[in-house]
Parts: sequence; C-alpha cells; structure tokens
Amino acid sequence: MECPEGSEQESGVNMNPHKRLCTEHNGAETVSSEQREEWGAVDVSIIMPVYNASIWLDECLQAILDQDFSGSMELSVFDDASTDDSRKVMEAWREKLEERSISVVISGHNSDQPRGVGYAKNKAVAQSCGRYLCFQDADDVMLPQRIRLQYEASALHLNSLIGCRVQRLPEGSTERYTRWINMITQDQLLTQVYTSHGPTVIMPTWFCSRRWFSKVGWFNEENKGVPEDLIFFYQSLRQGGSVARVDQCLVVYRYHEKATTHSVKEETIWNLRVGFLQERVISQWGSFTIWNAGKQGRKLYRCLNAANQKKEVKAFCDVDKNKIDKGFYTYEDSKEQPKPKIPILHYKNASPPFVICVKLDMTGGILEENLKSLQLKEGTDFFHFN
Repeated sequence: MECPEGSEQESGVNMNPHKRLCTEHNGAETVSSEQREEWGAVDVSIIMPVYNASIWLDECLQAILDQDFSGSMELSVFDDASTDDSRKVMEAWREKLEERSISVVISGHNSDQPRGVGYAKNKAVAQSCGRYLCFQDADDVMLPQRIRLQYEASALHLNSLIGCRVQRLPEGSTERYTRWINMITQDQLLTQVYTSHGPTVIMPTWFCSRRWFSKVGWFNEENKGVPEDLIFFYQSLRQGGSVARVDQCLVVYRYHEKATTHSVKEETIWNLRVGFLQERVISQWGSFTIWNAGKQGRKLYRCLNAANQKKEVKAFCDVDKNKIDKGFYTYEDSKEQPKPKIPILHYKNASPPFVICVKLDMTGGILEENLKSLQLKEGTDFFHFN
C-alpha cells in the first residue's frame, strides 16, 4: 500500500486512546485509586496477559517464584479466552506463589474470540494494585534478579519505561534484532525510536511506575494486528517520558511462530513511524536530505505530507553511482505540473540534517564509517529511520 500523493498516510489506529477509570467491566476485578490508598499497594505487580500459553507457563511461573526481590509482589493475570488449559495451570500455581507471599489475581473471559493483547494487558493492570508494573509475557522467562534491578533503576529514572538486555531463544534467531536490542547506547534509546525495530526497549522487558502508566494512558484495544506497544511507547515520549535500560540480561525472550508480533502489519508500523518522525523531527527542521535514493528513501518521500515534500526535502543522497548519475528523482505520481524533481547527490556533497533510510547493520560497517567521516552527531545531524 502506497501513501496518497501530498498527504500524510493515516495509520488506521487511534493514537490517543481515551483514559479509563478502574471500574469493573467484562469480568475483570478492578481496583479503584481509593481502594489502593486504603489497602496500601504492593510494591510490584507483574502484569501478564495469557492466551493459549499452557506449554510455557510452568517455566514462566517458576521464574517468578525464583525472584530475589525482597519487596512485596503481586501476579495479575488476565486470560484472553484461551482454549487450552492455561487457566488450570495458573490456578495450580496459586498456592506455591502465595506461600512465597506473592498475591495472585486471575481473571479472564470465555468469549468465542480473544480480544487482543492490548485488551488483556489493560485488564491485568486494572485489577492490580502495585505501585510499579512489571510486564511479563507468558511465553518468556525472567531471570531471578529482574524485578530487583528494574525496581532499583526506577528510582533513578522517574517517568521512564525501563527495559533490559535479553537472551533470545532459540539462540541465533533474529540475530540482528537481538544485537540491536542489547547494544544500542543510552542516547540511542531516544534517537532510534523511528526505526522499523519498534520501541527501543522492547515490550516484554518493560517496567514502570503505575503513576507513569496512568499518565500515559491505556493500551490500544482496537483489534488484532495493532502495535499497541509502539503506540503506547510513542505516547509516553509525547508526555515527556524517557527510556532507560538495565544493561544486564534479565529476560529470556522466546521466538516462535505463534507470537502475537507476527500478526502486526508492517504497513501499520510504517505509517506510525512516518507520522512520529514528521511530528518530532522534521517539524523542527527547515529542510533535510534523505540518505538513500533507492526504494526505501523514495517511499519515505512519497509518504510525507505535502508541506514536508515541497519545503523540507532538499535532496536525496547515495553512494550508488548509477543513482547519482541520474541527477534527479522525478515524482511521477504527482499531480503537479511540472512534476517535482529532487536532486540526487553523492553523500559527501550533501548537507545535513539527514534522515537515514539505509538498514542498520547491513552494509558491513560502510554506512557507519561514512557517517563517521562526516563528523555528524546522531540525534542532531541525522536520525535513523530504517
């Protein structure tokens, strides 16, 4: 799907879902703010949506039991119409967890169809009472020090989404993505939020205060295939939030074909990223250069709104002699006459700032060396988009 000429592509999802009060609905027990004050909240609520996760649950729950955190904990589970015996497995663990002084809240629904991971997360949050929220996927495993270290980090990084490094299972799956998760710098956690990788601290590692979660809002519940984590992540940044990472591996992050990530459409993510890039970066620039005169660079140009196309894009740049020798990119689908022509320059002859539309870690270090040779600062002179 291409973006229509001269207009910003709509994402098709609500970027500003309304905030809801914690009131009882759809079978989930909820806790009002007044009740939390009266009861005295636990330190950390582990928020776990569940859908047909029975094969993973024993390992996941044992890891929760093995946490070395000395504060009070609660496990809040919402079962999103599982058709396996997930609920039975959960209930079988209740006594063990409570013996460890981990309170357990389990609810769910039995509709014909699941209502989505955003819905399930919201329900699990609404019925919980912890001052901090630790998000846990049912198919992943937290290492024993996870809650303790992220809880400590939260005191240093207020109003932040806190993540951690991960171990990918099976080992070697999504190698480039895993390397990016673990190796980007603290500064890049904020500058690389526009890339196709999604949130710079990944959702299965999130830890934050309930106060911050409530300020940002709730997860998008529209339908399957909506990147509720990316939408929430962008909303958090809009609210002035930051991002931090505990630089230790605290989560075993499982890759498998049934993961909900696979249901999200690439074009939906693309449109959200383009919109956020225009809102946060391009709107602050007088003009800029798109680094890549190929398919991805041209697609970004076509998806910019009309004002940014006309006023902001001064050139494309590239290293490919064939593209440079053409001299211009002509926007043939434009209804303007004459059709817009954007110069194509060698990167050494182009001027910053740049939006980089070349995939990270795919050029054998050539892209990185080229950027370094120009003595450019990421987050000021350039932003990565791909």
